[in-house]
Amino acid sequence: MGCLLNEIVKICEHKKIFKRNKRNVETKILGVLLYHRGLSYRDTGKILGVIEPSSYEAVHYWYKQFRELFVVGQNKRRAIALDETKIKLEEKQVYLWTAVDADTKEVIAVYLSRTRCGLDTYSFLKKVLCFCTNKPLVIGDKATWYPWAINRLGLKFKHETFGERNAVEQWYSPFKHRVKRFWKRFPFHSTKNSILGWCFSYLVLSKIWRFLF
Repeated sequence: MGCLLNEIVKICEHKKIFKRNKRNVETKILGVLLYHRGLSYRDTGKILGVIEPSSYEAVHYWYKQFRELFVVGQNKRRAIALDETKIKLEEKQVYLWTAVDADTKEVIAVYLSRTRCGLDTYSFLKKVLCFCTNKPLVIGDKATWYPWAINRLGLKFKHETFGERNAVEQWYSPFKHRVKRFWKRFPFHSTKNSILGWCFSYLVLSKIWRFLF
């Protein structure tokens, strides 16, 4: 684990994701992992204070910076699993869409919308196809907002409740568990971009956590 942590430190330093250098990089990584696993920004800051003074604003900043490490390549993909879930932006319900490569289990795109209709599906799939060199099979449930967009883009569709669609369910399960810590409601003054940035950081740190443990 020590070697992997050293590699993560090197990546953070190489990518220069932290613009301020008042804290050790190791402390910052520990902080974002504690927050990632369920602590609040304030509680994380208090725990880090045992090592060196750290405010909750600093933890929030560090976590946000990990979005810079979310990179998806353009590849040939056999199939993608598609789904969406409800979250809250302040008091308003919005939809978080996710596409996962059915073979590699890699999250290749996330998208946020205020509605859930054929046009939203179309916009999301257009984004997904930017990371594909081909037209992959789309796997999803029987949602009525899928068919028009899938046909419009010339894609093939496979309905599954379980099976390969589990690839996207496996992403949503820990994600929903994490956001339940703040009642699936992103805080006041959150924006579409800040929520997506939080999700990108979450994806990066989920991968780091799997490598470490």
